[in-house]
Amino acid sequence: MNMILFLKEIRRNAASLIIWTVVITLLIGLTMSFYGTFMQNQSKIAGMLTIIPKGALQFKGVSNFNDLLSVLGFYSSNNVIYMMVLGSIFSIVLSSNILLKEEYDKTAEYLFTRPITRSEIFLSKLAVVFINVFLLNFFTALAGFICIEVVKKQPFSIRAFLILSVYTLLLNILFGAAGLFLSTIVKRAKPITTICIGLVLIFYFIGSLSKITEAAARIGYISPFRFADVNAIDPSYSLNIWNLVYFVGLSFLLTWFSYRIYKRKDIYT
Repeated sequence: MNMILFLKEIRRNAASLIIWTVVITLLIGLTMSFYGTFMQNQSKIAGMLTIIPKGALQFKGVSNFNDLLSVLGFYSSNNVIYMMVLGSIFSIVLSSNILLKEEYDKTAEYLFTRPITRSEIFLSKLAVVFINVFLLNFFTALAGFICIEVVKKQPFSIRAFLILSVYTLLLNILFGAAGLFLSTIVKRAKPITTICIGLVLIFYFIGSLSKITEAAARIGYISPFRFADVNAIDPSYSLNIWNLVYFVGLSFLLTWFSYRIYKRKDIYT
């Protein structure tokens, strides 16, 4: 890894990290601020929810109204879309552009004239991606924990909260690895941001749809969101070993293939 390139990329992406962190944190804080009002009007809200199709609630990750009465259940059902979906979009957009932008910005030729190898370039930028993803998850999870502590009416399981946060981190890392892979296989040197955002949203839609009906359950296994368990109020909630193997194994494979391809691909200068 080249430390000069690493620090340069950290500075270059610092503003984006701060903006995304602030936006997600504000969304979490705004949502959790409604928990007290929700609890005060739970009977009225329960009546309103009876007219909403069960499938629509399941699409949002709510299988039972009572799940929302727990502060952790309220947090997981309302903030998963912020931390998992928006976090994954941040990860894949960052990773898909961090290598490719050297080509479409016409800076690759200058970079390769420096005493630095392709391996050093890849590893330096890979480190930047994963540090940014980790910091985003750390600060947003910390904000979520503080918000829960502020609005809670009863104690909640810190262990379950940490497991939920780990699932979110693993999901974001996987999409970060996917972004790297996509950037190494594209033939034309141009941004692929739109494609990457669309990929995250499609997988989220498929994963959510698979929870609604048994008929769509099988197709859900093609979505990484299927393997991120958000049922944090389940007494048996834990970090499933097979889900862990799925996230770590697939992230490693995508990163390894990206590295091998990048070392051999023709770079547009």
